[in-house]
Amino acid sequence: FQGTAPAMNALLGGQVDILCDQTTQTIPQIKAGAVKFYGVTTKNRIKALPDAPTLAEQGLKDFEVLVWHGIYAPKGTPKPILEKMNAAVRAALKDPDVIRRMADLGAEIAPDSKLSPEGLQTWLSSEINKWGPVIKAGGTFAD
Repeated sequence: FQGTAPAMNALLGGQVDILCDQTTQTIPQIKAGAVKFYGVTTKNRIKALPDAPTLAEQGLKDFEVLVWHGIYAPKGTPKPILEKMNAAVRAALKDPDVIRRMADLGAEIAPDSKLSPEGLQTWLSSEINKWGPVIKAGGTFAD
């Protein structure tokens, strides 16, 4: 599917039986009772769906899949510009309204350790190391 909207429409219309997507996109349908919800892929339950068990609680031990976002700049961007952008993003992510809205959508703000360019690079490297072998074993590729 080319996005959550057509995938959700197919689920609601009975063309597909299951959809695995991020809570930021699916909570309205879950809360409305339009779809059956099985669990979250995070290590801990999320505030937006407190009754939703984690997949680990349901027997898939050590299973954790996180949706995350990073902000990137072109290679060679001057350090003062990166620092200014990073400070603005960090300030926005500390805003109580932003935190509340993200929580309502089932998202959590990343810890400070992941909010610097270096922290993001460390996280990105760990995700590549975690998922690279899975992707290769599955024969998956981007086209």
